[in-house]
Amino acid sequence: MPNDSMNEAPRIFPTMRYRDAPAMIDWLERAFGFRRHAVYTEDDGTVAHAQLSFGAGMIMLGSARDDEFGKLVGTPMPGVPATQTIYIAVDDADAHHDRAKAAGAEIVMPLTDQPYGSRDYICRDPEGHVWCFGTYWPKADETPMPPLES
Repeated sequence: MPNDSMNEAPRIFPTMRYRDAPAMIDWLERAFGFRRHAVYTEDDGTVAHAQLSFGAGMIMLGSARDDEFGKLVGTPMPGVPATQTIYIAVDDADAHHDRAKAAGAEIVMPLTDQPYGSRDYICRDPEGHVWCFGTYWPKADETPMPPLES
């Protein structure tokens, strides 16, 4: 399906489960600067579905549970490498890093200037999800940057 408009709303939404989703929603707001867009809770206080925005982007999350989706997607296990990360473009990686660290994020790669021009850092949230933040911000309607010379 062709994309007729590069200005349309995003179509890709990283989605994850958390053991304590209500607490993690609060933490993601405080540490990373997300904003609640929608939070739907069950009678027992678990999060059935939540949407948190960051600029024009959005993530979805919910409470970990033993349902069909939960059998496919678990929560991070200590000592087991992650199979994916989320990269989020920020205007000021240094300030964002300091905010995340102050909120208790585990910094697993310190602020680093990349050869392709980005300034990045990588961290884990309190439940072990891996997050990458940096100043590289590709846009779908722009020509990709040229490959690095070896």
